[in-house]
Amino acid sequence: MTDVPPPPPPPGPPPGAGPPPVFAPMAPGDADAGEQARRALVAVRDEVSKVVVGQDGIVSGLMTALLVRGHVLLEGVPGLAKTLLVKTLGAALDLQFSRVQFTPDLMPSDVLGQLVFDNGTFRFREGPVFTNLLLADEINRTPAKTQAALLEAMEERQVSVEGQARPLPDPFVVIATQNPVEYEGTYPLPEAQLDRFLFKLQVPYPTAEQESAILQRHHRGFDPHDLAAAGVTAIASAADLDAARAQVRLIDVEDPVMAYIVDLVRATRTSPSVSLGVSPRGATALLHAAKAWAFLAGRAFVTPDEVKAVAKPALRHRLQLRSEVELDGGTADGVLDAILAAVPAPR
Repeated sequence: MTDVPPPPPPPGPPPGAGPPPVFAPMAPGDADAGEQARRALVAVRDEVSKVVVGQDGIVSGLMTALLVRGHVLLEGVPGLAKTLLVKTLGAALDLQFSRVQFTPDLMPSDVLGQLVFDNGTFRFREGPVFTNLLLADEINRTPAKTQAALLEAMEERQVSVEGQARPLPDPFVVIATQNPVEYEGTYPLPEAQLDRFLFKLQVPYPTAEQESAILQRHHRGFDPHDLAAAGVTAIASAADLDAARAQVRLIDVEDPVMAYIVDLVRATRTSPSVSLGVSPRGATALLHAAKAWAFLAGRAFVTPDEVKAVAKPALRHRLQLRSEVELDGGTADGVLDAILAAVPAPR
């Protein structure tokens, strides 16, 4: 079961309503560009599937994050093609990709860059953070000082070295990975940094059919390090992302849906299973993610279904459960399921 389902095809209008416009009202010509961008971004899933089998929902989650400039934490055991997925996504979107293996001896300057003395003068040598897609592989294996070096980059899209701020490219998204079953020698991310991630996506094992398809591809000579040979081409671009982002900002959110988001977030703060609930930043993350999800589905407005679809990925890492709940086997997803069942959705 995928963590985030792929967006459905454009749905019909709500009962009693007339056919909705494809997009909210905007300047002539811009809606067509936005629809073309949406179709290109939705097609990215098919392009990634040429290399990665059975992760359409994860790709959709990553696309949602890109649309709202959000960062993503990927959690899954080794060998689930997390690195390959992000690399292929960058190729399909014609974006620059960098990968950093986080280790206990990694220094902040290894990620951000540093001043170097060259030919009698100092110049700044950019680190791997100066890219569009930064894969922070096994981010919890590096100490807090290096983890914290990413905070400014993630929040403000810039890096400050020796008192000078240097802007990062646009788009810029951090996609961090961590292993959920191996904690020896790791440094758990603090709540303040977890809150910087729009989504925490749990990468599942493939189904039996999907795993059979993976074996067949490798049997036929598939090389995961040669994306060109696999037929991956750039079918969307940063310009498509810009056009799509403009449309996402225009997605309508009615007051009852806005109130529903507030009720869900506030319910996490009063749940007896939770010691730390979702922050206002989490509420805004849920709002923006729901708008992007509605855009990918072809809607001009957000319904409670979009909110429910992205609620667990957007909120699970922002909850801190009580220790007795964790000892009894409780999970953040279980708490969120109970909240989603208990909080009435508008009709």
